[in-house]
Amino acid sequence: MQIETRPLTGQDYDELVVTMKRAYPQMSEYVWSRKSIEKLTRIFPKGQICITVDGKLAAVALSIIVNYDEFGDDHTYSDITGNYTFNTHTSTGNVLYGIEVFVDPEFRELRLGRRLYDARKELCELLNLRSIILGGRIPNYHKHSELSPREYIRRVRDKEIYDPVLSFQLSNNFLPIRVLKKYLPEDESSKENAVLLQWNNIYYSKKPNTMQDSIIRLGLVQWQMRHFKDIDAFYEQVEFFVDVMGDYKADFVLFPELFNTPLLAPFNKLSERDSMIELAKLTEEIKMKISDLAISYNVNIISGSMPVFENNDLYNVSYLLHRDGRIDEYRKIHITPNEKKYYGMKGGSEIRVFDTDCGKIGLVICYDVEFPELPRILADQGMKILFVPYLTDTQNAYMRVRHCAAARAIENECYVAIAGCVGNLPGVNNMDIQFGQAAVFTPSDFAFPSNAIKGEATPNTEMTLIVDVDLNLLKDLHHHGSVQVMKDRRKDLYETYLK
Repeated sequence: MQIETRPLTGQDYDELVVTMKRAYPQMSEYVWSRKSIEKLTRIFPKGQICITVDGKLAAVALSIIVNYDEFGDDHTYSDITGNYTFNTHTSTGNVLYGIEVFVDPEFRELRLGRRLYDARKELCELLNLRSIILGGRIPNYHKHSELSPREYIRRVRDKEIYDPVLSFQLSNNFLPIRVLKKYLPEDESSKENAVLLQWNNIYYSKKPNTMQDSIIRLGLVQWQMRHFKDIDAFYEQVEFFVDVMGDYKADFVLFPELFNTPLLAPFNKLSERDSMIELAKLTEEIKMKISDLAISYNVNIISGSMPVFENNDLYNVSYLLHRDGRIDEYRKIHITPNEKKYYGMKGGSEIRVFDTDCGKIGLVICYDVEFPELPRILADQGMKILFVPYLTDTQNAYMRVRHCAAARAIENECYVAIAGCVGNLPGVNNMDIQFGQAAVFTPSDFAFPSNAIKGEATPNTEMTLIVDVDLNLLKDLHHHGSVQVMKDRRKDLYETYLK
């Protein structure tokens, strides 16, 4: 499945009509005219957003910028849109006004509406607008018309009543301001009522704002090893963490190396290698399930690592599951003596960075980070964040990974995020104890923490670590740092390169 969020164009019009009629079957005679869509995409192309699923138009959000003080909190849909001419749009306005959102019912389980709202919020911040305001329909109100609109809103807010529009908007942190009477006369389901809703941009400044997409939020899972009664219980625990990270607007979620090994328990009577081969049979299913979560919760997921059995060889593989549905993989290159002895694992042979919607990232697994040549090659390819899922049994094993990861951040002018498993797993051969402490390391210079640690978790405790990193600081370090490691290498004497 491939999901893409992009600007809507006039060429999407025919698909837009079909999708809108499917989304609003009770109002199918009310569709946007081609002239309206062409004007919106011409006067404010960034504000017209669509999502496609495998190339098919699945969701649309339309908006304009207005000087909100000219309208105030008592207006109709016709007022705010200039009687559908959109002459009220102005690039010097202070509010992003949402005039339409709809999702094809076929794709509603993918949470595309949430993705559209997130895109609007990002646009509001980038354009330095004060807030997003919209008049939200209450399509289930006709089922409770004995209630006043105010009482209906209260009950929806208290989750006593479900409204497909208002419940969704409240869950996306929009606050109800007031009821708008006769907002949209043709909306019989809402009895012509709407709820004025607002989301405030906390980054808004009356001064020109130069904010760009340089702040990346990392979510690290310090995973407690535990027995699961079945694979559904395992999925439930994975989704719990993804859901939490999604709520905190993380751009990436990092799980530990071999975090699915509690599922080895049913195969414990087999040899270590044979049991790992049995576990590998679940990897494809787990990969696709977590890919669905990445899409649904709009977050890129590094799925720790899992075993893959291919051509009679076992590999230790990490998957990068993009929130747009793409899937990349990395195979651990450096295999530990333990992995060779018990599982007969084989090392991968591909080194490359991955392009994401947050820039170029690198991915290595545990022991790999102890070989400085590998992250250096990734840094030369433009890597800004290195993710290291690991699994270590003892504290000294963990310290090897930790110290090497911290060194890689300094010598490659990048951020390094590490996450591992914690606790004990009795009854699973060769997986009985773990020691871990998730952390994010930075270069060591004035713009970064004095100890070069952006954040770290409590050792050996199941928890999450959520950290913001600024890519602009890396750029400044490269050009103006106290030391400039990437520039000052003696390439006349030595160089690291791929064969």
